[in-house]
Amino acid sequence: MLVILVVTSATADANLDVMKHTILPLFAALALFAAAPALAADGAHPTVVELFQSQGCSSCPPANANLMALAGRPDILPLAFQVTYWDNLAWRDTFASPVFTGRQKDYARALRAGVFTPEIVVNGRRDGVGINPGELRGLIAAGDRGAAGPSVALASGRVVVGPGRGGGADVWLVRYDPRVLQVPIRGGENAGRTLPHRNVVRQLVRLGRWDGRADAFALPATPDPVLKSAVLVQAPGGGPILAAARL
Repeated sequence: MLVILVVTSATADANLDVMKHTILPLFAALALFAAAPALAADGAHPTVVELFQSQGCSSCPPANANLMALAGRPDILPLAFQVTYWDNLAWRDTFASPVFTGRQKDYARALRAGVFTPEIVVNGRRDGVGINPGELRGLIAAGDRGAAGPSVALASGRVVVGPGRGGGADVWLVRYDPRVLQVPIRGGENAGRTLPHRNVVRQLVRLGRWDGRADAFALPATPDPVLKSAVLVQAPGGGPILAAARL
């Protein structure tokens, strides 16, 4: 891929900063993941890759670039959860929610890990920092659950989960923004930078409990038609994800 950047003397510094912090890390991640081996997962059984991060964290942009590089793969569902515990350090994250912070804390207990950013969690089974693309590829391979788990589908406005092993799981609705969003940061460790975001989670709703038998769950109205929806069937308390599907 050939990339040509044309700048003038008046905008050179700004454009070079964008290249350094946004474009180059994303292209590097794309190049590394383009050659990544296929997983046993597929479009109907995607591997869920969750990134917990904050706009106030200077270590997060490389992990975010790696997550964004996965957004075009049908066998992977990348989701960005913005946490709140950086919000008292000169910048309040524009997408953060206490619900997302609580989800990360559940993982910390289940995986016996600390609470930190950036953190990547794969299928609720493996976690790491996610800054190094090689490390992330290893986490994805180690956490791959293949095509196991119950089926998940949308029928007549309801989420239908088929029968399978692992009953006693929670059924979660995730709504996320698939667009690339550019956010100017005016305080904290990333002050002066414009950070890209993609697949930012805007809503996380528990639909109910799946007991191993086929069941259907009401789908609440979306707060924004731009948002995409996915469903996760997951063991309680931040346990392994048993099934996932884009709706």
